[in-house]
Amino acid sequence: MATQSSEVKDLLKIGDLAALSGLSVKTIRYYDDLGLLKVAGRSQGNFRLFEPQALARLVFIRQLQSLGLSLQEIGECLAVYDRGELPCQDIKSKLESHIRQIDQQVAGLLALRQNLTEILADWNPAPTGGGICPNLSNMMD
Repeated sequence: MATQSSEVKDLLKIGDLAALSGLSVKTIRYYDDLGLLKVAGRSQGNFRLFEPQALARLVFIRQLQSLGLSLQEIGECLAVYDRGELPCQDIKSKLESHIRQIDQQVAGLLALRQNLTEILADWNPAPTGGGICPNLSNMMD
């Protein structure tokens, strides 16, 4: 744990880190609980203290989240970095996997769109028959 030396002055309280990063204190605590951030110590008031590098780590986490990676995947990338290796290949592999998932989602959405288009093409403004909406009853045939 840090002492009251110049190194303590360099540490950021969680509120300061939140203000600098644009994230809430709650989010930073959550990332800490997940192991995505490391607390450098505690203040006399028992506030979490972080190294200034934690800000760059938060920026990195946000970048990967914006690219669709989960916090678990981000944690895996940070674990590689924490071992002293660059996680670039790991990140590339995860992004390629996300592209494949997106392609599958797009294909599913296009099939759904086609199905909806076909239903609406046969839509009868004054349907007859039973059921809540006879127009949809026909699609079960």
